[in-house]
Amino acid sequence: MDITAPPPGRARLLAFDGGGIRGLFSLEIARRIEALLREKHGKPDLVLADHFHYLGGTSTGAIIATFLSWGLPVDEVVRMYRENAKVMFTKAGIGNLLSHRFAGEPISNFLKDFFVESDGSLATLGTKKLKTLLLVVTRNASTGSPWPMSNNPHALYNDRGKPGCNLDLPLWQIVRASTAAPTFFPPEVIEIADQSSGETKKHVFAFEDGGVTPFNNPAYLLYTMATLPEYRLAWPDGKERMSLVSIGTGRVKTGRGAKLGENLLGQAKSLPTALIGSAQWMQDLACRQHGECRYGEALDSELGDLVRGNPRAAFLYARYDRNVGEAEMEAALKVSKKGFTLDNLELMDFLGEMGAEYAEKVVKLQHFDDE
Repeated sequence: MDITAPPPGRARLLAFDGGGIRGLFSLEIARRIEALLREKHGKPDLVLADHFHYLGGTSTGAIIATFLSWGLPVDEVVRMYRENAKVMFTKAGIGNLLSHRFAGEPISNFLKDFFVESDGSLATLGTKKLKTLLLVVTRNASTGSPWPMSNNPHALYNDRGKPGCNLDLPLWQIVRASTAAPTFFPPEVIEIADQSSGETKKHVFAFEDGGVTPFNNPAYLLYTMATLPEYRLAWPDGKERMSLVSIGTGRVKTGRGAKLGENLLGQAKSLPTALIGSAQWMQDLACRQHGECRYGEALDSELGDLVRGNPRAAFLYARYDRNVGEAEMEAALKVSKKGFTLDNLELMDFLGEMGAEYAEKVVKLQHFDDE
């Protein structure tokens, strides 16, 4: 099967935000979507890779998207997340604490052990075990630029006829690169061939979390990768030809309230989260403007939710992401004093319950699948 051919009917895209352990919230939404599709098609074993054609993710969303593209049911992804969370968030040694909080080896070994071929060799980005097209968002810290990587064999740097084809890079390493959040994990160092000079020359690049790009919410980038001719897929768009589902990890307020006079350290700690949140908001707005938004919570008091018809829409669009209010914040603090931090493993059950409650209430097939 040619996964790059324009699908008959609608091309179905599914995107996952970054957000650390809050990915468990996202997985409950994915579980609900999977359950509704199984019921509709009368297939109890249907997985999301059977329905969606192109999956994408950033950071923890990259792990989720890759597991789902591999063909796993959501239940299995949830199980692995829960069982390996403590492994993935293993404290770094004392000598590394000034640069990163957690060790890189445990999460690397977890991904390396899973993403293997039938003969035990390491799976690459070009593996046939991926059932769909896949986008993993990373940032090349060496060049200072976003590096979205896909398994599209027609992409410029995925040419099998050239040395250093990106499809030959280990899949585990690309996913690990997308999760290498600065101060949390060390960067992932990858050796990549220079295909632009015509010479057999390699560069050593340090990659870090895709959340440090504007694409912690990768939904609009996923649409762009699917349609822009320069990305060499060029699927047709339009609301009869494409749908896009975007799943967040819970929208936590980043305002500082009355703390405007706090010291520089306090401001520095809140700035990255504020910038990432603002970029996510902008990506969501772009999707609602250019698509026909079937579901999404209000963006703000001026715009509202933009849920309305759009005769010029490039795609059907649904954004599932819950605004975490004061009540949820207080409830989370009763479970753990760390609150909604990216590495708060004490909140796993709470996040799962919050996601399941939200998904049961709002997720509907007609938001993205009215065929």
